[in-house]
Amino acid sequence: MTNNDIIDMTHIPNHIAIIMDGNGRWAKLKGQARSFGHQAGAETVHIIAEEAARLGVKFLTLYTFSTENWNRPVDEVSALMALLMDSIEEETFMKNNISFRIIGDVKKLPADVLNRLQQCIERTSSNTGMCLTLALSYSSKWEITDAVKQIARKVQEGELNVDDIADETIDNHLCTNFMPDPDLLIRTGGEVRLSNYLLWQCAYSELYFCDTFWPDFKEEELRKAICDYQKRERRFGKTSEQI
Repeated sequence: MTNNDIIDMTHIPNHIAIIMDGNGRWAKLKGQARSFGHQAGAETVHIIAEEAARLGVKFLTLYTFSTENWNRPVDEVSALMALLMDSIEEETFMKNNISFRIIGDVKKLPADVLNRLQQCIERTSSNTGMCLTLALSYSSKWEITDAVKQIARKVQEGELNVDDIADETIDNHLCTNFMPDPDLLIRTGGEVRLSNYLLWQCAYSELYFCDTFWPDFKEEELRKAICDYQKRERRFGKTSEQI
């Protein structure tokens, strides 16, 4: 960052969502297996979580494993699940007053992995600082489809009138209903797409794409993204004069 890129601590994004991309390509450039990249990426999660909490971010949501990722080679999926078990460090959460949540079609997760995650959720539930959420077995199309099914059942059972369905109705039936929409969405690794991630919630999010692979995305890169966000004018459909 330059001298002009100093973070305004009064204008920190309330909610940052990240697509953590580039672990495999990072490892390949180093002549290593993809698992080596995933391990390095897991270490970056802790670094970024601590920095985000220190800066005052209230919600950090990380795209960790998509519903499409189940189609990857069995060995890689197994390694990712094992890494997920090993990388959940409650000490990091407790030291930084971070609560932990998960979203997605989590019933597809192996029982031991889900139990480990649920333990961490319970043990950090009283923490009052940042909320770190992992999107696991997640996709927006799955989430919106599931929300539509829930709403349809309520209409069918007479609990809800069709004419009363509004944006807030859908918000309340998404698995992100406990958090505000992201102010800033970051994607690492050079790709410029949303990859089925928080599509409803990111309708008015500021998007930030960078070439840095996730294992190399450290504190300075996060601060750079926040500085870029702070230079933007968020109009939400209004004119500049109305802001």
